Amino acid sequence: MTSMTINGEALRFDLDPATPLLWALRDAANLTGAKYGCDSGECGACTVIVDQRAVTSCSIAIGSLEGAEVITIEGLSPSRSHPIQQAWATEQVSQCGFCEPGVILAIAALLKANPRPSDAEIEALPNICRCGIGPRMKRAVARASMAMTGGDSLNAIAREAAAQPPVAHEQRFSNGSSGESQIPAQQINRLER
Repeated sequence: MTSMTINGEALRFDLDPATPLLWALRDAANLTGAKYGCDSGECGACTVIVDQRAVTSCSIAIGSLEGAEVITIEGLSPSRSHPIQQAWATEQVSQCGFCEPGVILAIAALLKANPRPSDAEIEALPNICRCGIGPRMKRAVARASMAMTGGDSLNAIAREAAAQPPVAHEQRFSNGSSGESQIPAQQINRLER
């Protein structure tokens, strides 16, 4: 039997000590926020917080976690009031949702260790998102950081947005739903020749 605290509740698993934490959480504890992605700890979809560190739950056996404190997305903040959850919603980061629990927990652990992470620290997060949440995720981290440290997040986000060059109309891509051309004008001219 392996005992640990998960989301503030003491639990004992009557499972093989070599069982990955991911499967103990999903199958035995019915906590399905951690997702199965790669089974090698490379994608981060199964990330949880173990003793205040982000850990890929597919790559750690429950036998090594005797007495550990584990936080899953279900336990980060049941009311979704954690600063990164609030910033995530405000910045509209969500895409398909598969990687989000792991990314949010990795960011929560990073912010706990360093409430003002650098861009390099944020970019070093190992979590993979195939939907491309990167730019909005960075804004959410900045917003959460400011909320946690009492900074002025709106001015920081406005400064960042002002530093970005505007996208020229003819360089935008349309999926066709707006009636705009899907091919930039300069390419249309070349095709007509």
